Amino acid sequence: MPFGYASPEQIMRDKADYARKGIARGRSVVVLQYVDGILFVAPNPSRALHKISEIYDRIGFAAVGRYNEFEELRLGGIRYADINGYTYDRSDVTGRGLANLYASNLGRIFTESIKSLEVEVVVAEVGESSDGDAIYRLTFDGSVFDEHGFAAMGGQAEAVSTRLKERYRESMSLADALEVALTALTEPGGERPPVGQLEVAVLDRNREHRKFLRLTGGRLERLLAQTSTPPATTTPAPAPAENGTSTATSSDDAPTGPPPTGPEGDVDDGSSPL
Repeated sequence: MPFGYASPEQIMRDKADYARKGIARGRSVVVLQYVDGILFVAPNPSRALHKISEIYDRIGFAAVGRYNEFEELRLGGIRYADINGYTYDRSDVTGRGLANLYASNLGRIFTESIKSLEVEVVVAEVGESSDGDAIYRLTFDGSVFDEHGFAAMGGQAEAVSTRLKERYRESMSLADALEVALTALTEPGGERPPVGQLEVAVLDRNREHRKFLRLTGGRLERLLAQTSTPPATTTPAPAPAENGTSTATSSDDAPTGPPPTGPEGDVDDGSSPL
């Protein structure tokens, strides 16, 4: 030990503080139940790097923090789900099993590595009815929280959770749930992110087979039009523009494959929190 002794308690506190600061620099993510499933909403300026993804038939994944670190967790979860679904049965792959796997890996890294992962993760599983829905939030040290109704992480998570608690109610429609999520993600008096900088997806229990669906482009704009205060459809510019149509493009919701490198500079290499 080159610079003297540090107690195990101090080492753990330092690693925890380091991870919390990194996660807080990322933009918040909201996951909440609605009448037909589970909704994921995240401000995300990058079109190449996803914070919300599909893991398996009924299971979705959301994360905040360093992209390169939570992408490794996502890919590991996909491998786990594919192997177990093929070896046993697809119904044997559950959100709880995946959350336990992530908790074990995160806890081991936090305890044994010099640097803990700067990530916070949500694993959500949609059931046949709302009673079967499950939302698990995992922190950098491997702690697991079984959330009921909604979860928020990253950025100003406590303030976002408070606003969610004030507005959330059971059995909301998808449009109402999106309105609640966007209100919670927006600071009082602040402006909502434009459509092109929103990442939105659902686990829809009414879909056949794969329940995960990304909401992009015109589909997202139509849904936002049903809310009371839809966000702008374009990024604000100094000069007024005639065309107010979003340039968001649909993205493939397949869970595998590395993301392409985009024009986002140092964001794309995973070095900055998302």
